Amino acid sequence: MTAIRRTKIVATLGPASHSTEVLDAMFEAGMNVVRLNFSHGEPSAHISLAGRVRERARICHKPVGVLADLQGPKIRIARFYQGKVLLEPGHSFVLDAGLGADDGDEHQVGIDYKALPSDVAAEDTLLLDDGRIILRVEYVEEQRIMTRVIVGGLLSNNKGINRQGGGLSAGALTDKDKKDIITAARMQADYLAVSFPRSAADIEKARYLLRAAGGHGAIVAKIERAEAVEAIDEIIEAADAIMIARGDLGVEMGDAALPPIQKRIISEARRRNRVTITATQMMESMIENPIPTRAEVFDVANAVLDGTDAVMLSGETAMGKNPIKTIAAMHRICLQAEQEREIRVSRHRIDSHFERMDEAIAMGAMYMANHLNVKAIAALTESGATVLSMSRISSGIPIFALTPHEDTARLVTLYRGVYPIKFTGGQGDHAALNREMVAELARRGVVSDGDIVIITKGDLEAAGSTNALKLVRVGDMV
Repeated sequence: MTAIRRTKIVATLGPASHSTEVLDAMFEAGMNVVRLNFSHGEPSAHISLAGRVRERARICHKPVGVLADLQGPKIRIARFYQGKVLLEPGHSFVLDAGLGADDGDEHQVGIDYKALPSDVAAEDTLLLDDGRIILRVEYVEEQRIMTRVIVGGLLSNNKGINRQGGGLSAGALTDKDKKDIITAARMQADYLAVSFPRSAADIEKARYLLRAAGGHGAIVAKIERAEAVEAIDEIIEAADAIMIARGDLGVEMGDAALPPIQKRIISEARRRNRVTITATQMMESMIENPIPTRAEVFDVANAVLDGTDAVMLSGETAMGKNPIKTIAAMHRICLQAEQEREIRVSRHRIDSHFERMDEAIAMGAMYMANHLNVKAIAALTESGATVLSMSRISSGIPIFALTPHEDTARLVTLYRGVYPIKFTGGQGDHAALNREMVAELARRGVVSDGDIVIITKGDLEAAGSTNALKLVRVGDMV
């Protein structure tokens, strides 16, 4: 059997990837989850695109998840009447909450986030355009923030603002986000990403609003603020998945702090049975170029070695010249990194006490898989909980999530090392069900006579009811 990539690829859709031909090619290249960026586009367009993605996925026989990514608070400057200005080091520059949206010039510019003057004080450092422009606050006068340019350069419209060290008071969920949550529910998004959360309360509020709107997707906390890093334990506990969004986070925390933060968050999320996505600038040079830089190759590979469930592409597939080549390159890098032995063994929770039977079954299955010549794991699952627990343990053994539920099949597309199979068997006794499960894997070329397969399943058709584990040899089953 051809090696199967375990790390999942999330690709953002945009003008470069809307067409049916490109979508189909992206599926073939290895895309597992599509990201719809709610910072752009109208609700009706997002709903239509999500429907087309799922239609093409069915036609291509490629399971795919849909992640709806909320915009979050717009902490940005407004616009310049000439489109951009050159800021000179040492010169004064004013951020004015009362200035017209299009009236910026080389001396001043408006700001979308009107509360900024209340959030900053003298000696604060403000970072614009992902840290390319650095301003030092000299004093605040009502709606005007008087600054001195420390690092200058070209500054264009609508660039982001960060306060070094964090501390901006903007809430995670804006009025626009609350409306977009309803859109995410209408499209039955599999994942809803919350931008700039500061605490578990932000995650819980998003979940409440999504459920109230009829949505059932999992909640992704995007770690973008210094405050989120400080509250990381409670945020991981509240969320279903964590996205390490290294753009704004790097600006607030400093670039050098990012690698250890990434490793620590991934490790802690895996320990708590949460999914992780590593995002931002992973292969950004491929927006223009057909091959990645060596630094980008190392970045993707290191995220895989850290244990991330998924790596994410943003502008590379949304507006880049090479969306298909980018996914194909990321696929190759992940596959190669996964051959390293250090990420195929694990002592995850080896000394832990388990609270639930399905958790114990999952851990037992993976322990056996890593200490026996097992070809595959076939897990009959209602909610995906058992395969999530399994996927937290490093292994080279593929986990096939056999489920009758379309939403569960789409949910597990993000889980590392888990591959969904729509499966509606199980009308006979347990022995017949075992045979059907193994026959499904054999039909797909995953196993053949003589291979050992681990089967897990439950007596009840309910979430968390997995209570049976069985070892079988293909061809010997009766």
